[in-house]
Amino acid sequence: MSEIVNRVAQSKLITFDLEDYYPKGERKVLDIKDWLYEGFILREKEFRAHVEEHDWAAYQDAYVALHCSSDAIVPGWAFMLIASKLQPFAKKVVVGSLENLETALYQTILEQLDVTEFTDKPVIIKGCSNKPVPENAYIIAVTKIQEVAKSVMYGEACSSVPLFKRKK
Repeated sequence: MSEIVNRVAQSKLITFDLEDYYPKGERKVLDIKDWLYEGFILREKEFRAHVEEHDWAAYQDAYVALHCSSDAIVPGWAFMLIASKLQPFAKKVVVGSLENLETALYQTILEQLDVTEFTDKPVIIKGCSNKPVPENAYIIAVTKIQEVAKSVMYGEACSSVPLFKRKK
């Protein structure tokens, strides 16, 4: 009987798992709909009163997505005002959904990522994750890694999808 050889373990394949870069910290959504008159109209005086009365310390060390769940047209300064109040407390603030927030977090992390360890190597970007890794993080990762890698695949070593192969 021949010995079973794990060729995946012996290969030079590097697995890149975006979940390893998931920033720890609480995620919060701040919906300003209730700060608008009838949920749709921003009255500056009342809006500023809500901003002043709000407990901003509740966002200490959190990642915050600013959002309006109604179809109101919210002027840009309104979110800027809220962001200025969150600045001493929150780690990061974005306008949009939790997915927008996760994308912004990953963009910052991946832009600073040193990819030299992937130079001229086959890399597989792991596909499954238990944490909310947004699709845009995969796009950012593949474009960054393919700058230096010999090849880039997606999935698991046993069932990967080829994405990029450097021409010789």
